[in-house]
Amino acid sequence: MVHADGSVSQTWDYLKQHGLQGFINIWPRPTALAWKIIACYAAFEAALQLLLPGKTVEGPISPQGNRPIYKANGVAAYLVTLLTYLSLWWFGIFNPSIVYDHLGEIFSALIFGSFLFCVFLYIKGHLAPSSTDSGSCGNIIMDFYWGMELYPRIGKNFDIKVFTNCRFGMMGWAVLALTYCIKQYEQNGKVADSMLVNTILMLVYVTKFFWWEAGYWNTMDIAHDRAGFYICWGCLVWVPSLYTSPGMYLVNHPVNLGTQLAIYILVAGILCIYINYDCDRQRQVFRRTNGKCLVWGKAPSKIVASYTTSSGETKNSLLLTSGWWGLARHFHYVPEILAAFFWTVPALFNHFLPYFYVIFLTILLFDRAKRDDDRCRSKYGKYWKLYCEKVPYRIIPGIY
Repeated sequence: MVHADGSVSQTWDYLKQHGLQGFINIWPRPTALAWKIIACYAAFEAALQLLLPGKTVEGPISPQGNRPIYKANGVAAYLVTLLTYLSLWWFGIFNPSIVYDHLGEIFSALIFGSFLFCVFLYIKGHLAPSSTDSGSCGNIIMDFYWGMELYPRIGKNFDIKVFTNCRFGMMGWAVLALTYCIKQYEQNGKVADSMLVNTILMLVYVTKFFWWEAGYWNTMDIAHDRAGFYICWGCLVWVPSLYTSPGMYLVNHPVNLGTQLAIYILVAGILCIYINYDCDRQRQVFRRTNGKCLVWGKAPSKIVASYTTSSGETKNSLLLTSGWWGLARHFHYVPEILAAFFWTVPALFNHFLPYFYVIFLTILLFDRAKRDDDRCRSKYGKYWKLYCEKVPYRIIPGIY
């Protein structure tokens, strides 16, 4: 993005000519300013997570029978963060362009700092686990990569996965989206319509995430994946850097789409984000009402599935087989991938790099769908087989 004008081929040619030493030469070193920016941001988000009021929400019962308790103040933290950031810029206290200008140093610091944070999580999981949902698989590499604890906390109230996944990673996505937009304005005296479409769609998506944050605490990321390098380093480094990369590219490559095309892309993107939200809302309402609700104006079609917990207790779950969830078992991934495409396509097709996130997201979600299917097949047995017969497609109706 910085040294090769967003070109993968130019980067490859540079590395072929200069080899490893050339890579080392252009690698941005962590600086005191980078650490300061990261520390201030992390401390601010941690304080909001702890101090802002919010409704008490119960997470799903864990494999060991624990039920985590959360404080749902994500929307408040999101609004306070964006208003604070914009106010600092508006009143001349802090210019977000500084973040963009030192982005390489910030990401470099995050790469190493987050690795050390994952070492801390590994040690904590051995010495001071927060719940019985923890333990070693017997392989030190997998323990570090996958994690030792399902719900690590510092003290009673500070949930580490909520901080890494939601308040640092997803919040950082929104903050950097604004940063790129402001940088282009400061640089060119105006914001291109392509950057506006990209920024608005990313902010709408992140707004949707925080509006639905309590629902996210029931997903695979929180309820099944442990807090190790895979999730925590990913949310601290990979999300802020890679997920925001289409906006990073547009800073120096403004595209004038024209009002009509910009509106078409914006509307299509917002529609995809809404469908993605409505899929999750539909399933949440279905679960909350124990199936006593309407789905697309009708009583929902469902399967009552029983399963046995690790403690030997038999329980029941309802599997929704109508509405969005009758189209495919993971249909909600389709509008999510399309939304990412629509906030990337304003960059047009001069370079491959802006589309790396869309490609990565597609691979990630297809893999996640398979992992979730494997987990549910193991959990529900014959009931999952029946569910797959009623909803035969995994992600794309009629195709896959």
